[in-house]
Amino acid sequence: MAATAVRYLRAAGSAASAPAAPGAAAPDAPPDSPGTAARPVLRAVREDERAPVDRNEFRRVLGHFASGVTVVTAPGDAADPAPAGFACQSFASLSLDPPLVAFMVARTSTTWPRIARAGVFCVNVLGAGQAGLCRGFAVSGADKFAGVRHTPAPVSGSPLLAGVPAWIDCTIQAVHTGGDHLVVVGRVDALGTDEAAAAAGPLLFHRGAFGEFRAHGH
Repeated sequence: MAATAVRYLRAAGSAASAPAAPGAAAPDAPPDSPGTAARPVLRAVREDERAPVDRNEFRRVLGHFASGVTVVTAPGDAADPAPAGFACQSFASLSLDPPLVAFMVARTSTTWPRIARAGVFCVNVLGAGQAGLCRGFAVSGADKFAGVRHTPAPVSGSPLLAGVPAWIDCTIQAVHTGGDHLVVVGRVDALGTDEAAAAAGPLLFHRGAFGEFRAHGH
């Protein structure tokens, strides 16, 4: 399990707490324990500040940036053997050497703590015609894997969804705080494509709607 993810789960409200200094109280110690410094509240805007832009306007403008769509999955554990997964639009490649990717997840997500416990994940890149699959993983509280065919990813064992054009199998390397979201960095352990599925093109999301890619001249 990734040490950063473990620290995240132990820290109340902190995405990636630094290891305790020698002589300091354990992470689970009460705030008033000797040797324990109060954790700072992680905020993008201070209590005495106003948000610089209206949140609805922020969403409207940023919606003009078209993106691909993924489903991030993780294996279950002893506490909850069912696999975990959620639809994720905020995904990107990060580094070639070493091979790193990143995804962003809301700090209020109920799926993220399960992925953090697993310490691993698989990014399933969705293709054209898989909007329904995305919608299924965007809901909360339902059995997202009901009727969804999948096999274990080769290294992490995370669900690799059938029919996706590409997949990236990862170990969590770091977790950073980004306002009301977390930036999760994964080291790539394995990856692959399904050229037959990729021939249909990617699933795109733009201004609140799904779409498909069309190359110029076609």
